[in-house]
Amino acid sequence: MSRRQLERGAALRGMVTPQGIVPLGADFPRDGSGPDSDCNVLHLDMDAFFASVERLRNPGLADTPIIVGGTGPRSVVSSADYRARARGVHSAMPMAQALRLCPGAAVFPPDGRAYREVSRAVMEILRAVTPLVQPLSLDEAFLDVSGARRRLGGPVRIAAMIRERVRAEQGLTCSVGVAATRFTAKLGSTHCKPDGLLLVPSAAVRSFLDPLPVGALPGVGDKTERTLARMGVRTVGALARYDRDLLRMELGDKHGARLADLAHGVDDSPVEPESEDKSIGAEETFAVDVADPEEVHRELLRLSEKVARRLRASGQMGRTVSVKLRKGDFSTITRARTLPDATDVGREINAVARALYAESGLRGTPMRLVGVRMEGIVPASGVHRQLALDEQDTGWRDVERVMDRVAERFGPGALQSAVLAKRDENDV
Repeated sequence: MSRRQLERGAALRGMVTPQGIVPLGADFPRDGSGPDSDCNVLHLDMDAFFASVERLRNPGLADTPIIVGGTGPRSVVSSADYRARARGVHSAMPMAQALRLCPGAAVFPPDGRAYREVSRAVMEILRAVTPLVQPLSLDEAFLDVSGARRRLGGPVRIAAMIRERVRAEQGLTCSVGVAATRFTAKLGSTHCKPDGLLLVPSAAVRSFLDPLPVGALPGVGDKTERTLARMGVRTVGALARYDRDLLRMELGDKHGARLADLAHGVDDSPVEPESEDKSIGAEETFAVDVADPEEVHRELLRLSEKVARRLRASGQMGRTVSVKLRKGDFSTITRARTLPDATDVGREINAVARALYAESGLRGTPMRLVGVRMEGIVPASGVHRQLALDEQDTGWRDVERVMDRVAERFGPGALQSAVLAKRDENDV
């Protein structure tokens, strides 16, 4: 998105042509017989999602810039609205720096529950159009609308209808890219933000891609971008013109061939409907580095219980426990262990997390961040655990389910483990 587009605050509703972007007229063919005839992929991206939800919940803020994130000395920005972005604020920026750039901003702590609720409503709008919806995160998704065209019209009309429904039902704006491939549709939605719609017809893909920096392509990170720069390749057009065999020699067969295809607008990856989570995790950045093993143990317990609650809420269990341990110098290690049986019990997850921490060799080392994650996720309905003859049921699953019900009624923290409750009392 250009700074000019941001400053004017105007939605871009256009179509890419070899001569540039032209406006989409209201009489765009309903039957999809126009330039969007083979553009069945849509990429929807909500505009400054977290910050926009907070503005909706706080209408009295009017033109006040909004930033979402923590307020501790090490907190970072999770989301910033376009007023704050215009002053240089962006995601992952240290909060202290963000407030120096935008001192009048209203800061809100992230409210995951509220964002998930709005996200579910938006995804329901998308699934009313087609079952081929692939969420990428709470605020973006791919859609394949090929099966919806007879009922709803061509892809551009479907995209416009989705944007209107999101605005009318949720009070939020989104940007939608329409193209024949996933990655071109995603670039389209990025290009037309905020509150825009952009069609990239197949005939104009190269004219759209060629001027872009190579870093715009998926799979081009800092290292690959530096390598390409040394080769004199800085734009997608230059990459498309580069000898394919030499590209494979420099970047490796698979990676080089993939980037050569993308530079020519070739991407055969399909839209894959949502599947169950592959992993569920939680992590915490300490306000100051923590070396006390007991404090790390308490945080691992809290995170283990949080992960277990999310597993139970989603009707899933996991078999592999992993921990993330980040030291004060930002060096990070992960350790994992697979259990004999899948579980959704926080105490069982915590026992493994503590063991992994003990075996890491970092006991007593100042920790900046710790995290707990469950992998090997399976539906809980398919897990039938049989106790051994001499094994006793601990009853912790039933206890934690009672804690879930109390939390639903009275809020998180209303009932918690004695170790965590004691820490909270000490913090008062």
